[in-house]
Amino acid sequence: MTSRSEQRILDGTAWRDFCRALETAGDTILRPSTPATVFDRAEGIRYLTRLLRAGLESQIESSDPCHPRFFQLSNETIRIGNDNPDNIYHNCNISGRYDYRIKGTRGSVPYLSFGTKAGSYDRDAEMRPTGQIDARQIETDADGRFEILVSRHPKPGNWLPMEEASESIIVRQTFDVREGVVPADYEIECLNPDPGEHTDALDPLAIEAALGRTVSFVTRTADLFIDWMEIYEKHLNQLPSDDQDRCQRAGGDANIHYHQSHWVLGPDEALVIDVDRIPKQGTWNFQLSNYWMESLEYRHHRIHVNHATAAYEPDGSLCIVVAHRDPGKRFPNWLDTCRHDRGGMLFRWIGCGDDHPPVQTRVVRFSELAAQSS
Repeated sequence: MTSRSEQRILDGTAWRDFCRALETAGDTILRPSTPATVFDRAEGIRYLTRLLRAGLESQIESSDPCHPRFFQLSNETIRIGNDNPDNIYHNCNISGRYDYRIKGTRGSVPYLSFGTKAGSYDRDAEMRPTGQIDARQIETDADGRFEILVSRHPKPGNWLPMEEASESIIVRQTFDVREGVVPADYEIECLNPDPGEHTDALDPLAIEAALGRTVSFVTRTADLFIDWMEIYEKHLNQLPSDDQDRCQRAGGDANIHYHQSHWVLGPDEALVIDVDRIPKQGTWNFQLSNYWMESLEYRHHRIHVNHATAAYEPDGSLCIVVAHRDPGKRFPNWLDTCRHDRGGMLFRWIGCGDDHPPVQTRVVRFSELAAQSS
């Protein structure tokens, strides 16, 4: 006898309900607080298609914690939550019920971290930290090879802690410059899968729930970062220290201190960002994003800068200019708004310990900057 769940798959009801739910998810970009311009709404539509691709990859293709694989929830064409253009991100779905082994080679990327997370964007819009290990703690052999054991209970050697509630791993590889740098390479296996319940074959009765989680991922992720942009309106064109706990609950890295905000510039305005002092340890970077908190098009435009690519003032201080056009040679750290008049922005202190100097901002007339460069 055919069950109701089987019948919904056979007659197409499961697919039609998924499509209807996805249509409703589009209401997120129509919230009253979002910018009602054709350009911003078109980017919002594209953003939803990107979230859909990410959700399908996570919930359909890479969802089995007994057959885990690293995939990219964020990359060059899927951008989420002020994603860092200096990063390669990888994600992996796991479960605190099992143990895992990560095997790989270190490469030469300056920063590498693995973090376990509890919660999920599709359910509660959280990825709170449950354990982390980074390259400073990872022991490698003479050829740069390493193994990391992932479990709830301590293990000898390289150990990445997790909890019973852990559901995912986020990997960050952070570059200064890309040229000549070898990325880390790694894979993961489950050490104690339950063969009685989990195989690598598709469970036909699980597909409808996976489609539902995909729509929920699209909706909750879009809503989460629109909520953040509404918060950042309270300090428009400023870069105060963000709520670090909120950043960590959303999947942030424990070694990063975040300054996030919302920028808005008129046609003849520029945003000047000043940092009087750079910490002796660690690194930093700064980036521009659109209203949906997607990094701007860094493949073709200069929309971010870091400690290795920046030019410093004679006294060692830092000046960054955000403007719609190049202000001239006096301001070498110019970042292009790429035809946007508003968006998100993020300054990161990476591995600087407790030393997080303030990031100062001021809005000026573009013509004033151009005059200084003439």
